[in-house]
Amino acid sequence: MFRVRVNKIESIRDIDGNLGKRIELVEERPVPQFAIRPQTEEAKVVQDVLQALQQQLPIFPGRVQFAIPKIILFLTEQEYESLGIDFDVNQIYEITLENQSIKFRKSG
Repeated sequence: MFRVRVNKIESIRDIDGNLGKRIELVEERPVPQFAIRPQTEEAKVVQDVLQALQQQLPIFPGRVQFAIPKIILFLTEQEYESLGIDFDVNQIYEITLENQSIKFRKSG
């Protein structure tokens, strides 16, 4: 079992022109935080300045996250309705792979 978060939902058309959805699911797992201790006084000053900028300016994210797709679903509208899941962006699902099937369960 693993957890995924709905990262993106887009409208698409398949080869035949049928309207559908592209659903991008990214793996949801904690990113380890490592404390890096600078070796020199200059490096410590740079680290302190960067930490201050991260706290004051929203354009400098405090934590970098990489969103690498784990599963991408390309579904026609009919297939999407048959699946019976209303995907919402940022919703988390637990995925179970067993007996040649994929099972989605809403988390939380």
